[in-house]
Amino acid sequence: MRISFLHTIGGNRQVFEHAANSLGLRSDDLRHEVRPDLREAVEHAGAFTADLLTQTSLCLQQLAANSDAVIVTCATLGPAVAEMEGSPVPIVRADAALAAAAAEVGGSIAVLCAAESAIEPTRRLFAQHASGTDASVKVIHVPQVWALFKSGDMNACLAAVAASADDAYEAGASVVAFAHPWMAPAVKFASQGRQPLDSAHAALRVAIRRP
Repeated sequence: MRISFLHTIGGNRQVFEHAANSLGLRSDDLRHEVRPDLREAVEHAGAFTADLLTQTSLCLQQLAANSDAVIVTCATLGPAVAEMEGSPVPIVRADAALAAAAAEVGGSIAVLCAAESAIEPTRRLFAQHASGTDASVKVIHVPQVWALFKSGDMNACLAAVAASADDAYEAGASVVAFAHPWMAPAVKFASQGRQPLDSAHAALRVAIRRP
């Protein structure tokens, strides 16, 4: 199965490749497009303008032309997926796949979010998917994790993510979800038996099972 990815952070390529390999997918069947310029343009404009939406949609169309599925790994570009309803292959939002997976588990959902700007969009997305269920959603801001991420100290960063996940479980969470794809490797630091959800595995599972 050929899967293409649209990233805006280069480091997420390795995260999704690792998840794909763990699900039995071959690295040779994965294609990565890294476009930090699209995210930066949206942030600079302060909105996902019509022109930027068109640029992103064109990029997704090009990826879909030679793929069985396309995964958008950046939440900032996620709204472009709604414009791709006529795509010949599934276009999967990684953040939406994660929210759906968490809602399926149900109960008390704790979402770890490092970037302050992502808190409200993340809250809305998870609440949307939990609507109509008995699940509750709590977005937990972990600014110390964001500071470590920006400093480049990834070992300390991932250890802090895992510690925050353990704290959320201890506080009564039924399931913990990592809001950012780059958090996924923190599972190796987390307590055994309580596996947080990450968007890489969630998105790939959606892409694999969709016709």
